[in-house]
Amino acid sequence: MATQGFEEDVPEEPVPAMQQLLDNPFLLLFIGIAMPTVLYIVWGVMEIVSLPIAK
Repeated sequence: MATQGFEEDVPEEPVPAMQQLLDNPFLLLFIGIAMPTVLYIVWGVMEIVSLPIAK
C-alpha cells in the first residue's frame, strides 16, 4: 500500500480575484479612503447644481 498525503491528490486551484482583493491591506486602505471621497464630491456637486439661480 502506498501512503500518499492528501495534499498530493488535490490539484492546485487559482486564487479567486475577490480573495486577492481582500488579502491586500493597502488596496483596502486606498478603497476605504477613495470611495467616501468620491461619494462626498459627487454629493457636493449635486447639492451645488440643485441650488436655485439667484435673480
